[in-house]
Amino acid sequence: SGKGWASVIRNNARLSDQFERFFARPDTLSVGICNGCQLMGLLGIPGFDLPDEHKPRFIKNISGRFESRFSTVRIEKSPALMLQGMEGSTLGVWVAHGEGRLHVPDAATLDWIVANHLAPVRYVGPDGEPTTAYPYNPNGSPLGISALCSPDGRHLAIMPHPERCFQLRQWPWVPPAWTCRTSPWLRMFQNAAAACR
Repeated sequence: SGKGWASVIRNNARLSDQFERFFARPDTLSVGICNGCQLMGLLGIPGFDLPDEHKPRFIKNISGRFESRFSTVRIEKSPALMLQGMEGSTLGVWVAHGEGRLHVPDAATLDWIVANHLAPVRYVGPDGEPTTAYPYNPNGSPLGISALCSPDGRHLAIMPHPERCFQLRQWPWVPPAWTCRTSPWLRMFQNAAAACR
């Protein structure tokens, strides 16, 4: 999990200051995937100005097990720079985690996240709608939430692994009707490159 990583950063004043300055700059972007998502939750998603006890974080899956599978998610409308142009897409993605369940200690914070479109990726069931039902939602995250983004869209914390399926050959199954030659997840990384330019 990201706990050890977060502890090292929090207990090293110089390192902690570097992270704070990086997130405060207007010309940076970041993505935290899986353990990186846990880390961002523990350090605090940029723009989520909350005391530690109210910060969203990722905790043990409801199943109590490490979950490794190809799950289905839907990309929601959000300010996330890396997901622009992908809104409305329903895509397969690999998950591999034991502590991926979003925990939001304060109900008002969860309402704020939803109202501000800061949950850009959600696990969905066979009907294409967000779900908490296992195994479609592998960890039990509320409202099927599998990612959070900063209000300015520059920072993304995502529990599934889009980097493990940005090429179609990495997918266990592709809809026969698809004529694309690359995975739709490649767009996420192209968006990141465009934002850097």
